[in-house]
Amino acid sequence: MKIETDWHIHSHNSCDNASLSIVEIIRFTSLKGIKKFGIADHLNTRINLPDIERSRKEFLENKIDNFHFGIEVSCVSVWEIEQIKKGGYENAIYGIREGGPAWAELAIDISEQEIEKFGIEYVIGGTHWPIYVPWERQCLIKDYHRQNMFLATHPLVDIVAHPWWFHSGYWKKNIAEFEPWFHDFTVIPQSMHDEFASAVVENKKIVEINLHAILLHPRYPEKFKRQYLDYLCFLKSRGVIFSIGSDAHQTYDFDFEKASSMIEGAGITEKDIWSLES
Repeated sequence: MKIETDWHIHSHNSCDNASLSIVEIIRFTSLKGIKKFGIADHLNTRINLPDIERSRKEFLENKIDNFHFGIEVSCVSVWEIEQIKKGGYENAIYGIREGGPAWAELAIDISEQEIEKFGIEYVIGGTHWPIYVPWERQCLIKDYHRQNMFLATHPLVDIVAHPWWFHSGYWKKNIAEFEPWFHDFTVIPQSMHDEFASAVVENKKIVEINLHAILLHPRYPEKFKRQYLDYLCFLKSRGVIFSIGSDAHQTYDFDFEKASSMIEGAGITEKDIWSLES
């Protein structure tokens, strides 16, 4: 299988540390043989809407065939959205990550009208952080599963990003030597995988195979990567369709051949890979 699509690329307009201009993205994807692709800059809350507006403007100025405009929304809480509306959080580009109620009601901070206004062609939804729950493995597993399920059933989300991704530095910053499921992915109950797969198929969602954040991540253990490929194989057996996302931020120097070989090893073929129609 040759990777020829990439739907998860961040431009320098994104709120995080992304640095690629859209001109660079177009050039680098061409050099790597990517035939269809899209940018998907971060939208955590509406604080980031000006970033999306800039990204849309730059996209239109450089539009070419088979180049599309998406966004990556984060799963956040209704509580933080309401707090932000009250004001005083203008610099909270990642939303409000502390102080909220544990197990707060989940949300994404964009409407159908805003998707139409910004010409957004597809929405990637990602679980990026715990929603105010205790830093304990079982709590994190339960919380991440409910976020993945929320995204898999949300009417505005098209693609569920990197299920079970966990920032490799985030956990060490909070609890020394703590890790949620890297040593053994089987600590996540199979019942959760069953429930997620059923929700994805029933709601006609796509599941992202993320290259930089998971398969090619230099800090993730090889055992975890092998188990994650088994997980992808399981999802395929349940009828799940996948998208490819490099999750590029600063560079586009990815080993697509290695990633392709890993994906093929999980039994996933080109017919299992989604592509946005032109």
